[in-house]
Amino acid sequence: MTSDSQALDMLRDSAADVVARSADLKRLRERRGTLPGFDPAQLRQMVELGWLGILVPEAHGGLGLGLTEMATVLQELGRGLMADPLPPVALATRVLCHAAGWPGASDRLAMVTEGRGLPVVAWQEGLGGIDPAAVATQAIPDGDGWRLSGRKRFVAGAAAAAGFVVSVRLADGAGLFWVDAQSPGLALDQEWRADQTPSGVLALDGVHVGPDQCIAQDLAPLQRALDEAAVLASAEMLGVMEAALQMALAYMRTRVQFGQPIGSFQALQHKAADLYVQQELLRAVLQDALHSFDTGTDRAAQALVASRCKARASDAGLRVTREVIQLHGAIGYTDEHDAGLYLKRALVLAAWLGNAGAHRARFAALQDEAAEV
Repeated sequence: MTSDSQALDMLRDSAADVVARSADLKRLRERRGTLPGFDPAQLRQMVELGWLGILVPEAHGGLGLGLTEMATVLQELGRGLMADPLPPVALATRVLCHAAGWPGASDRLAMVTEGRGLPVVAWQEGLGGIDPAAVATQAIPDGDGWRLSGRKRFVAGAAAAAGFVVSVRLADGAGLFWVDAQSPGLALDQEWRADQTPSGVLALDGVHVGPDQCIAQDLAPLQRALDEAAVLASAEMLGVMEAALQMALAYMRTRVQFGQPIGSFQALQHKAADLYVQQELLRAVLQDALHSFDTGTDRAAQALVASRCKARASDAGLRVTREVIQLHGAIGYTDEHDAGLYLKRALVLAAWLGNAGAHRARFAALQDEAAEV
């Protein structure tokens, strides 16, 4: 065993231990429909363990690790439905890491690792689309700065954000700006997702930003970070699937009908085997994607594998969690049963950053572009 694999095992064991000691689905139910959408004590624990700094370079106070390490943590947290607010913060962190020319990135990244201020990304404006260039929010020149006006939706983690990475339309293209959460002219409302966690709606009405708040005058840092976050969302989905399937298998071993456990019925064995295959297919695609991002520099290949991974995760996650409810029979359909919590999280993850259909369409378009080169 290499030292790297030993370190990865230690990270996995640490995350699994946190889930074993801290996962509380009863408290999760009590927090549904409340802000900020996660347990603040859980966030403090993430800060203490250094998880917020996994993807932050050491020069900015982070651990300087790769997607594989973050995916390992998210997979384990997915088992206990404990990942928030890590995924949206990881997305914003990667945008800041890729915006190497922005002087403000260092301070913002240091704030992340210390838990003093969480950044999130506001990039989507309408339903269904995953092209970051489809942006209507305007940045109008104003003196030596700009005034931003527009509306952003589906801003995960917005309720606890200290600031937003906002995509805007410029006179000669598109860019990214940093907007503090307390900026005059900024209003935040919440929509509620399938699992009753909040999703921000950001309204910008002439919000003034200075030249030092211009992160990038293109969307390259955002697109690269979105691909990475799609892979990380797939890792969390794998953890959700694993926990849901194990729950169903345990039920099949103990639920007795006609004098024998229902797990002895061949039809249910076939269904369980098929769900296991779906789980392992996602695991294989995820490992391929992580290898591509952690060892390669080919952006075209990374974009393809990110969409392939997210499409597989969205389809497989929904299939497994839905059929797990069916395997439980009538009790699985009740709100009191934990199987429903995993389905609802899978519904959120399947849609976040683009559903299976959107990523299959993107995969096909990217392949066509590559063939024309």
